[in-house]
Amino acid sequence: MTPAARRRSAPALLLAAGVLLAGCGSSADTGATEAHDHSGGAPAVVEGPDDTYAGLDLPEPYRKPSFTLTDTSGEPYDLAAETAGRPTLLFFGYTDCPDVCPTTMANVAVALRQLDPALAEQVQVVFVTTDPATDTPEVLGEYLGGFDADLPTSFVGLTGDQAAIEQAQLSAGVPQAEDDGRLHSTQLLLYGADDEADVAFLAGTPWEDIAADLELVAGA
Repeated sequence: MTPAARRRSAPALLLAAGVLLAGCGSSADTGATEAHDHSGGAPAVVEGPDDTYAGLDLPEPYRKPSFTLTDTSGEPYDLAAETAGRPTLLFFGYTDCPDVCPTTMANVAVALRQLDPALAEQVQVVFVTTDPATDTPEVLGEYLGGFDADLPTSFVGLTGDQAAIEQAQLSAGVPQAEDDGRLHSTQLLLYGADDEADVAFLAGTPWEDIAADLELVAGA
């Protein structure tokens, strides 16, 4: 693997303050806590006037990860195979989260409702639990059903054993969740039809920004 390829597949960036984790329902509610910068000392990235996206432009694209977990029907779900060539939003969180996770999923759902239905139908939303001890396939299915009920494509919920969840986060390039999954990455990654992510969103990103970037990526 070339150095450039390693950089693209390794955890990197993000934002003006570095890679962030959010503690749901804790003292971190008023702002994410800086932790686990795996960028090897790379400088923080600041959005500039020439950026393409409303979300955070990634300095180097993230390749869509390859992992297989269990979906809400109890069947194996190969992320790379199931979403190949398809615009995909990927988020790691847990169903008991009182703030970051439901807000992010709600904003995604609202953004999708603003798109042309034919465009929204192309987008796959994947929610991977960081708390597999609690989030069974049934729990995930009920949780996500509260967000996607009237959308043309159902959200995908994934769980697995702890080792598989940790490996999935590693392969996606996001910080490892801590505190039994309660302290987790706020990154929502948007992959295009080329299976690369050039943009990411963090907690608190308004649905308007997500919708605008979905139109750019899914409509390309």
